[in-house]
Amino acid sequence: MTDNHKKQGFQLLFLIATPKLVHKAVDVWKAQKVPVQYIMHAQGTASSQIMDMLGLGGVEKDLLLGILPRPFAGQMLKKLRHRLHLGMPNTGIAFTVTMSGCSSHVIRLMEPLQAQEDGDVRKDEWEHMENEYCAIMAMVNQGFSEEVMNVARPMGASGGTVFHSRRIGSEEAMKFWGISIQQEREVVLILATKEDKKEIMKAISGRCGMKSEAQGIVLSLPVDEIIGLG
Repeated sequence: MTDNHKKQGFQLLFLIATPKLVHKAVDVWKAQKVPVQYIMHAQGTASSQIMDMLGLGGVEKDLLLGILPRPFAGQMLKKLRHRLHLGMPNTGIAFTVTMSGCSSHVIRLMEPLQAQEDGDVRKDEWEHMENEYCAIMAMVNQGFSEEVMNVARPMGASGGTVFHSRRIGSEEAMKFWGISIQQEREVVLILATKEDKKEIMKAISGRCGMKSEAQGIVLSLPVDEIIGLG
């Protein structure tokens, strides 16, 4: 890794939106030749009463995840905001999280994007949220995502997104620690302010922690920049 790569760094860019908007975003990313991107299907956590009040047909969501050089990630946030009108009702949220490292293969894939950069990104062109927001992830047994949100909302969480997954950890390690966790798991992703983070995580751990039936694990990641929230 060169000194320039070390200084610049890489970010994960998350876009959580309706499937239709995510596919539009994929077209934007393809036009920019973004080499590493993934789509995952998810589900929003808004109640049916709220969805009916807003006139929305459902809470189906997709997650688009990409790895980008830091300055280029800022440019992509700007493009997504304008192309998808993020921040308007029934659109979505996009945010970036700094990576602590990546393989040399990924760095080589990113070199064409680094060549496209046209100087520093103007931070005043969108709201800069460094350290003001975090992404809370609660990994619980299947069927407990609603309980996670029930305890998180009174602590300041406005909503979340649920991803279905399977645990693939070592059975030997689980037996050594005396832990038996359901293979079918749900991951609840909640964006929260730094002021609300501690209380939200405490509430989830208290109700849905490892010693509960949910057998939850809760962690948080710092969010660098965010668009489409509030």
